[in-house]
Amino acid sequence: MVTVVTPPSSPWTVAVENEDLALENFNRILVEEQRLLLAGETLPLLALAEEKTRLANELLHLSHLRRHTPTTPADDTTVAGRLASIQTRAQIAEQTNRTNGELIQIRLRHNQQALTVLQQAAQTATLYGPDGQSRPPTGSGRTLGQG
Repeated sequence: MVTVVTPPSSPWTVAVENEDLALENFNRILVEEQRLLLAGETLPLLALAEEKTRLANELLHLSHLRRHTPTTPADDTTVAGRLASIQTRAQIAEQTNRTNGELIQIRLRHNQQALTVLQQAAQTATLYGPDGQSRPPTGSGRTLGQG
């Protein structure tokens, strides 16, 4: 029976691996956010935003930790794939986050337009008095036929 001994990982290697995994989780959150935005499901977005903020803060911490942890010569060869993965995942996160921001802006414009239409309709709505007869909307002080 052969026993494989894995050398202990250096602190820098662990930092790189943790950052890569955190970026993977962050990208999952961004994809879910995009799905909810496209489906028009706004209620779950608040909880997702909290998780997104938590993960973004974690990524800042992990990135800082990686940049300030000394490396060893062995780290350069063992972690090259992870560093490439971090770079790729960061680019994906940036693009997905930008797209999500654009989707949010579209939704905000749509909501603002709908609100404007409703406000205009409320201003021109026919009102009924206690006697059931229609009255002109208040505000103009003029009745039809007066100039």
